[in-house]
Formats: sequence, structure tokens, C-alpha cells
Amino acid sequence: MHGADTDGRVVAAACTIAIDDLPDGLIVTDRHGWVVAVNRAAARLTGIAMERAVGRHMTDVFPFRDHDGRDWWKALDPDGGLRTRSRVPERPLHLPGGQELHVTARFVREPERAGEVERVTITLRDGGARARLERSRADLVSTVAHELRSPLTSVKGFTATLLAKWTRFTDEQKRVMLETVNNDADRVTRLITELLDVSRIESGRLEVRRQVVDLPARARRLIAGRVAAGEAEHRFCLKAGDHLPEMWLDQDKIDQILGNLVENALRHGRGTVTIEIESVGWGAAVSVRDEGEGIEPELAPRVFRQFWRGGNSRRRGGTGLGLFIVKGLVEAHGGTIAVQRAPEGGAEFRFTVPTGTPDFATP
Repeated sequence: MHGADTDGRVVAAACTIAIDDLPDGLIVTDRHGWVVAVNRAAARLTGIAMERAVGRHMTDVFPFRDHDGRDWWKALDPDGGLRTRSRVPERPLHLPGGQELHVTARFVREPERAGEVERVTITLRDGGARARLERSRADLVSTVAHELRSPLTSVKGFTATLLAKWTRFTDEQKRVMLETVNNDADRVTRLITELLDVSRIESGRLEVRRQVVDLPARARRLIAGRVAAGEAEHRFCLKAGDHLPEMWLDQDKIDQILGNLVENALRHGRGTVTIEIESVGWGAAVSVRDEGEGIEPELAPRVFRQFWRGGNSRRRGGTGLGLFIVKGLVEAHGGTIAVQRAPEGGAEFRFTVPTGTPDFATP
């Protein structure tokens, strides 16, 4: 609750928060290291129940060590150092069981400035989750570097050759080389777009600009584009229901979702690629399926992760970010997506999106 005093200043009422409500692990000790409180998150992260910890010393129940094996609590030395010291930077530590945690501490002093240490509050975070995130980012950088190297090498090679020996080539040879440069430039542009999408999805900054979207019309346009690019027309089949609701969606993102799913079906599947659009109770459902080998049930949970490339596919390619982006775009619309075995034996990706309105609150 908030109120305003006679001067118009905002006054906040005191609020008590239970330590078990905190998302991070929390351990509270006195100045000498005797544990006085442990929350549920800390017990889960360390595997040490509150009942076993309270009343015992930190070095007995939480013997944190750094990577060189040094005792963290001893190095912490709450009574030592400057009286103005109030925080200890976060660092990776481990317990005897081997689990790595990111640990930081704060000294609670009385009085607050330059007083004696009364309590030490210690915050714990899962080091494994942080390590997985860092590995994921490292993998992303590695993938990007690998995917960029080939087209940029091609662009540089062909342009340098044309500039140096322009008069030695026929018009047909020049056209072929320039077409290759153009295609490789498009490939670089697509990769950069994917990276921006991944960044926005992971940071929660993906914006949805809604307008009325005719899903069957977008699917027909996509198919026409693929046929114009050289795919056989008989490879595609569109099925659309008769009574579809009015859909307020982001047209560009819907095009991207459909395009990525169709590209995945063409790249990793076989036979006819079927797009089926039907009405569901709260919106519309779109299925994209092929007649290939399908996806093994044990692989289904991995499909929407970054860098998945269709493990058993004979034809691999791309960055492995397409389906991850699809999932993020669908969820930004308030929808869901899943993969299953298609009736024809291939893979079927089915996503649902709500009807929405122009001012629909995107999660």
C-alpha cells in the first residue's frame, strides 16, 4: 500500500516477505558464521535441509570451496577488512558433493555505516544453469561464425575476381557469379534476422503488431513463392476450413512461422507437404506435415531447442534455429506448438493461436 503525505511525497508501508518466497537460495548467519536461517531454495540447491543447518556453523554444513580448494567462509572474514565493506562479489563455488553454485554475500551492520557486522546474508544461484546458458551462447557464436564464413568467403572471392578480371569474362559468366553473390548475401541477411529474433525471444522483447490476417491466403502465397523458386507444385497440399474465425495476428511473424515449418518439412521430410488450417474453440489451428521418416518420440522434446537439425535426416542444413524461433513467435501470440507423428508417417507440427483483438495483451 502507498499513501501521500501533506507535501505530496509517496510513502510506502512496511512489507514483510517470507524468505521462502525468494527465488534464489538464501542463508543467514550471525557474525561468527552460525546459521540462523535457510530458505527452501537454498535447501533445494545444496541438498541440505533447514533442520540440519540451523544452529550449526557454516564450515560444517555449507563448506564452500573455490576452484583452488580454499575455504570460502574463512576467506570471507566478516570481522576483518574495512568497516565500510558491505558486499562480496558473486563467484562460483562448490560443495563436497560437486555441485557448483554462484555465491555472493552481504554484511548487515549496526549502525549501517561503519558499524559492527550483525548478520551475513548469503545468496545462492544454480551454477549449472548459468554454465548451460554460457555454453548455449558460446555455441551460438560458434554456429554464427561457421555459417557466416562460407557465404562471406564466396562474396569476397567472386567480387574480387570480377573487379580484377572483369573484361576476361563473358556476360553469362558474370551473371552466374553475380547471382551467386546475391544468393549468398541473402543467406547472410537471413542469418542476421534469425540472430535478432533469437535475441528478442530470449530477452522477452518480441513485439507483436496485430492486424487481420487471412491464414489460407498467407499459406497460398507461401506455396506460390516456393513453386516460383523451383519446387514442384504437386509437393504441396492446402486444406482450409470453411468457417475460420477472424484472426488478429502479426502478418510478418505468421509468414515466418509458416515459412520455417514448410522449409523444415522440405529439408527433412519427403513426399507431399500438407498445410491444414482449421477452427478451434478459441482460435485457429495450423498443421504442417510431411511424409518422411518423422521424428522419434524420444527426440520430440529437443525439437524446439536451439541448434536442433533433425538428427536422423539425410539432408541437414541451416543454423538449427528455425524451430526455436517458430516456438517463440507462436508463444508471443499467446499460442502453443507441438510435434507428433503425421497420419502419413512423417512429422506433423501443429500450432494454435487465439483470435485476439488489435489491443490483445501479448504475454
